[in-house]
Amino acid sequence: MKKLLIGAALGALLLPAAAQAQDVDHDHACIDEACTVFELFQTPAQAGGAVQGYQGTVAPKYGTWGFDLNGRDTSVNPGDNFFRYANGAALDRLEIPSDRSSYGSFNLLRELSDNRVKAMVDALVARTDLAPGSDERKIADAYRSYMDVARIEALDAQPLAPYLAAIRAADTHDKAAVYMGQTQGRIGGSIFGTGITIDQKHPDRYVVATGQSGLGLPNRDYYLEPRWAEKKALYITYVGRMLAMAGWEQPFTTAAEVVEFETRIAEAHWTLEQNRNRDETYNEYTIRRLTTEARDFPWQAYYDAIGVGEVPRLIVRQDTALPKIVRVYRDTPIDVIQAWQAFHTVDDAAGRLSQRFSDVQWDFRSREMQGQLAQRSRDKRGISFAEGMLGEAVGRQYVAEYFPAESKAKMEELVANLRTALGNRIRNYTWMSAETQAAAQEKLAKFTVKIGYPEKWRDYSALEVRPDDLFGNGERASLFQWNYQLNRLNQPVDKDEWGMTPQTVNAYYNSANNEIVFPAAILQAPFFDPDADPAVNYGGIGGVIGHEIGHGFDDQGSKSDGDGVLRSWWTPADRANFEALTGRLGEQYGQFEPIPGFRVRPGLTMGENIGDAAGVAVGLEAYHLSLNGQPAPVLDGTTGDQRFFYGWAQVWQSKYRDAALRQQIDTDSHSPAEFRVIGPVRNVDAWYEAFGVQPGTKYYLAPQERVRIW
Repeated sequence: MKKLLIGAALGALLLPAAAQAQDVDHDHACIDEACTVFELFQTPAQAGGAVQGYQGTVAPKYGTWGFDLNGRDTSVNPGDNFFRYANGAALDRLEIPSDRSSYGSFNLLRELSDNRVKAMVDALVARTDLAPGSDERKIADAYRSYMDVARIEALDAQPLAPYLAAIRAADTHDKAAVYMGQTQGRIGGSIFGTGITIDQKHPDRYVVATGQSGLGLPNRDYYLEPRWAEKKALYITYVGRMLAMAGWEQPFTTAAEVVEFETRIAEAHWTLEQNRNRDETYNEYTIRRLTTEARDFPWQAYYDAIGVGEVPRLIVRQDTALPKIVRVYRDTPIDVIQAWQAFHTVDDAAGRLSQRFSDVQWDFRSREMQGQLAQRSRDKRGISFAEGMLGEAVGRQYVAEYFPAESKAKMEELVANLRTALGNRIRNYTWMSAETQAAAQEKLAKFTVKIGYPEKWRDYSALEVRPDDLFGNGERASLFQWNYQLNRLNQPVDKDEWGMTPQTVNAYYNSANNEIVFPAAILQAPFFDPDADPAVNYGGIGGVIGHEIGHGFDDQGSKSDGDGVLRSWWTPADRANFEALTGRLGEQYGQFEPIPGFRVRPGLTMGENIGDAAGVAVGLEAYHLSLNGQPAPVLDGTTGDQRFFYGWAQVWQSKYRDAALRQQIDTDSHSPAEFRVIGPVRNVDAWYEAFGVQPGTKYYLAPQERVRIW
């Protein structure tokens, strides 16, 4: 259950929620994954052997100019399945490691990043000269605490005792509501999620935001849709097992009541599609108004317990859902509320308790929900824990060791070309008036670009880390982060802050800051290789840059102007034209069925689909601009445009376990990898010309059916 809401729209490039969740011990915590490719393309795989992961710390290389031609399956017609045509042979030799639910290019780079961090942490742990209180000592001690298995097993469930006692003492609805507020920055649950975020209509300041929460399954569909009935039944068993291990009374009978309580909350929740609508999720309130509309909940006491006190204004996300959730809360017996709180406390803490707790959690959240065959090794989980506590301290060392200055310089050149390409395209759009074109150009000119790492690093001096206190370390880190958020409330927005660490394999767009951000770890092959052919780089990282810029002009990002203000800057006719185009794109994606019975949800994935369409179209135009009027060379019989499309396809090279794919389709705003390749390219004329795609092939679109947005 997430209790902190990130209000400014962060358009994360790439990673499916299920995939990212594997990189933390708590698999339902969420947002892409990765692994490295020496073994995939240059060693046993080329001899036909299966690829199951990567253990090295050296960045991958693909072929001789950035793409591995031996990874194609040329028996497939590009128009029938370009994803398979470009990646099929590589995918056939790729095996998903037992401790993963999906695997591919992202996973390869994620694993490379993890291996590098592991080497860094191992070196720190081996040192005896680390100064007490230094970031390096804290990283080492965080890892040591996770690896102190003897102490963790001896403590077993003891760390839970004070929390369970406090839950039992919260024996009225008002007391339980206050306790929910007290869980902010600690383990436990709340039926509402509250956090500090940039105010979307006043992006120079922070604001308190509150919205729906309270569920232990991924979203409302898992409680209400018949196709998830089996998972819901398994969840009831899981809740019972957790309560039993915590020593709760009548755990399995109570578990059914807990899940019924969550089911009633789910009925009140907005859908994932509704939650994407930024116009509807920005509702200005006061605590008095909230108390009037969502009666019978002690809102002021709740906010006092959280630590924000009597805030003069706040943002309510799902305004019609909150009164319904309050009614469910008041109608539910207090002993069920207490059991629900006890379960979420144990569930949150499981990764820092003895192995029996971790095993039960993994069995449900990873094996049952995502099809994972084995739990990640303890040392890998320990690295994730240390990195989660001190992410920017780890990132500072990562950048010093693994991010060359020339990569940043070349990225700046690529971004400049992508900006020019999109500016040219905006000027030529016939569906957009001159007035809206001018506003779009202004927004494009105001984009901030962050590459590699932050200009200033997080100060961890106030965070206490002990080598023999895993549970306490987690609590102190969580409170440290929450206090960091609280202290922003009366401060100006920190425009230098990053939402991802440098060692993260991802990228994002932040609408409130109108910025695109590319951490160091994604600036490697297959996304970016300084030695690769430019066409491949423009198809890889160029497509990523275009994707993130595209988020500024997608169906939601386009609702904010160049200063990050949520407002309408379109003429009504232009907005109507835009929505007609996105509607046609949605119809295309709604026909994609990655697994029988599970179609892509166009309303959920629309923003990412627009981002992908922009990435391919704008990236290709930028590549053409980079040629300066000269013809592209032919390499190994491939044209420049072919290499561009190969570069795009290669970054999405991945496989899923069926359970993970089903979960992604119903929970994630990104389309599955296959259709992140096929969906955009079939709308680009140059793709048809590059590969001779003809009518009659599966994904052929007649010219008038192709959707050209950005």
